[in-house]
This record gives sequence, C-alpha cells and structure tokens, in this order.
Amino acid sequence: MTDSGRRSEPALVRAWYSGAVWLWLLRPLELLYRLLTGLRRYAYRAGFLPRYRAPVPIVIVGNITVGGTGKTPVVIALVEALQARGLHPGVVSRGYGAAAAAVFPHRVGDDSSAADCGDEPLLIYQRTGAPCVVAPDRPAAVRALLAQEPVDLVLCDDGLQHYALDRDLEIALLDGERGLGNGFCLPAGPLRESAGRLREVDWVLHRGGSDPQTAVSYRNDGLVQLLPDAGAAPPEPGSAVHGVAGIGQPAQFFATLESMGYRVAAHRFADHHAFVADDFAALGDRPVIMTEKDAVKCRDFARGGQLATQLWYLKISAALPPALVDRIVALARPSS
Repeated sequence: MTDSGRRSEPALVRAWYSGAVWLWLLRPLELLYRLLTGLRRYAYRAGFLPRYRAPVPIVIVGNITVGGTGKTPVVIALVEALQARGLHPGVVSRGYGAAAAAVFPHRVGDDSSAADCGDEPLLIYQRTGAPCVVAPDRPAAVRALLAQEPVDLVLCDDGLQHYALDRDLEIALLDGERGLGNGFCLPAGPLRESAGRLREVDWVLHRGGSDPQTAVSYRNDGLVQLLPDAGAAPPEPGSAVHGVAGIGQPAQFFATLESMGYRVAAHRFADHHAFVADDFAALGDRPVIMTEKDAVKCRDFARGGQLATQLWYLKISAALPPALVDRIVALARPSS
C-alpha cells in the first residue's frame, strides 16, 4: 500500500494519537476552549439559550472525538432494525459537505445530490429509504421532518454537542483502537468535549470492542459496482487496484481491502471531499475501489465513460447490540 496508516493523516492528527510532547504548548488554548464550550452547555441547561423539545423521541448518534468513528453505518443499522420492528424512523443530519449554495432544510430525495445535502445523509437515504432532512440547525431539521412525515422517532446523525436540540437518548461512538488519543480537548487533542462527557451519555458503543453490550462490529458485504448496469466483473483477489477514500480514517478502509487479498495503491482525500472526474484521470484503467460514502458522489460523472466499468465500492454494514435496539424501540413504544 503506497499511502497507509497515520502517515497519510494531517500532522496535528498524528500528534494527537502519538503523544507528541509539543502539544502541551497548546494547553492554554485548550483551557479556553473548555471554558467556552462549558459556558455554552451551561447556558442551554440553565435555560438561558432555548432548546427545542420535539413531540417524538430524539436519539442522538455522535462522538466526542474529531474525525470518523463509523457513525453513519450505525445510523443505517439502527434505521433498518427499527424498520424491521414495524417502526417508521426519520433521520436528521447537519448536511456536512453540502455546497455553500445548498438550501436548508433540505428533504433528501431520489433527485438529491451530495452537493444538496452532503454525502452521509444521501447514503443513509439510499440505503434505507427513511425520510431524511438536513440542516445545520438541528431543531429546524426536526421541525421540517415532522411537518412532512409522521415518524415514530428521529435519529440524529451526529449532533451530540448540538444542545439546542433536546434528546431522549444519547449514543456515543468510540474507536476501540484510537480511544481518546492524548485525552486533551481541541486544539491540543482530538476531544470535542472532555472524557467525562462519556459518563453522561446513555450508551457508549466501542468500535472493535469485545463486550456484547457495547461492541459494534462492521461486516464486509463485498464489492458493488457503482453503476450496476455497467456489466463488469469484480476484480479478483490478488489483483492490483486503486483504493480511494475521502473519510476520517482511511487507513482502516485500505487495510480491509488488503485483507481481501488486493494489492492496493492507496489515494487519500480529505473527509467529505467533493469528487470530480479529474480525481481519477491519472489512475489508468486499473479497478478503483471506494467507500460507499464516497461512491454516492461519483455516479453522475461516471456514466458513459471508462469509469462506468472501473468504479466499485465496498459495502459495509454495522452489527449492533440487540439491547440497544430494544431500548430505542421502547422509547417509540412506551406501552409495549
């Protein structure tokens, strides 16, 4: 693999997780950050700033660290599990990665693009069909969703720190390998809030953990051609491929491809990168394997050319503790 591991990450991120001593120089800024975020949270709790209380249960899926921890597959798995129980969940999201000209709140639909709503909400909608509304203002997103759809409860993709939205249950995800890094808050460390915040959430999920009550695992569901009607055969294990990822932790994706037997030339892009055809111009005719989140941004420009048969994505599904699903079902059906 030509670009793997933490070498492919920004220097500051590598420092957070390697215990770099020079980060102590940033502790004064961290203390200021803690003070400001603490005052903001107190203002919401004390009622100085308004909080929106929805008429249906609100479940937050978030984290206290910067970067990806696998929230979107968890939201998808929760939606699918609730749908299997006969419930009608809705989803709201910030819409990170949407174009600056995007209009919010935006109801995600069949004609939506990642520029309209962001890559993660588009993926959630395409995988589950659940009603999904995006807006940086989470209460506005929930109001718009409830005005359009009779949902039983709302799952909020990210938003643990968005205290303007009242919530009934908080789920925080932690990466089992990375943990909390050096334990410092921004900018001296990767934490959005102090580690003590984890004692206040209702459920902590550990990516790669071993406890059946808190572990979330990710299942590899195989390669899917970006354009199903292109008719190409998937690359055979042992063949050389390009791995392309614009996610928070690309090294794990590249390692998965290698574990499947591929010889990977890895290409890392910034999280939520807005892919265009030129990003693939220098890759030749070798198969390209992407994350599913990245793939939703490539369908339109892939049609009608070489990329139609060249682009594949790895489908990933999350496996959740059944007790967590039971608890959320009980929120939506308090009398059951």
